[in-house]
Amino acid sequence: MYTNILVATDGSKLSGKAVKHAIELGHALKSRLTAFYASPDYPTPSYAEGMVLAPNRPKEYEALCKKEADRILNPIRLTAEAAGLDVEVAHAIGRAPWEAILTAAKKNKCDAIVMASHGRRGVSALLLGSETQKVLTHSKLPVIVVR
Repeated sequence: MYTNILVATDGSKLSGKAVKHAIELGHALKSRLTAFYASPDYPTPSYAEGMVLAPNRPKEYEALCKKEADRILNPIRLTAEAAGLDVEVAHAIGRAPWEAILTAAKKNKCDAIVMASHGRRGVSALLLGSETQKVLTHSKLPVIVVR
């Protein structure tokens, strides 16, 4: 059915449920697993009173993002390997997480995406937006949403 499942995580407890589901699904289907984390794009420098306030230089920012991604993805890799899965980890820095998720799925030749959703409805969903909703809207692959 699915031979390579991408699981998108942000490191949250809710994402942990999606990771657990993806590992169980991958184990049952004897699929490979691609764990993916998207870091936010480099922050735009602020200008105030004639000074430029940049949080870090781009190379430093990339190193911090990689460190954070490793902190989130390495436990997933270890858990998936312990469950007998062939697992890859992937990380990207980008403006829109949903776009990074779809790009990672295509790049890694995944045939399904597993991710979490808070299940917001109404005005809160409209105001906060939803990366999961955007993935659902734009994906050509099956998307399994875990709550």
